[in-house]
Amino acid sequence: MSQPAIIAREGVDVPLLIKVTTMEELASRVLNLFTQMNSDTLDLHTLFEAGGNDPEAREQVIDLVAQLVREGLIEERGSDFYAITTKGRAAVGN
Repeated sequence: MSQPAIIAREGVDVPLLIKVTTMEELASRVLNLFTQMNSDTLDLHTLFEAGGNDPEAREQVIDLVAQLVREGLIEERGSDFYAITTKGRAAVGN
């Protein structure tokens, strides 16, 4: 689970709390979406949900999806659809 980072900005008396999401946590969220949605294939827009409402995390999902494909945890199915592999299921314990 990610920890909030406290970032002090000059001229601000109260530090800002920003949720920091690691790539490992985000990868787990992406892979777990297949189980949560009870589907072997999901489209990229659904995978964006792993980033929540954070625009930066959603951008990271694009890079992460490419990384998961390279690692053989998911595979491209065309038209922005991806399928979880046996290796991907094993990584999340399914």
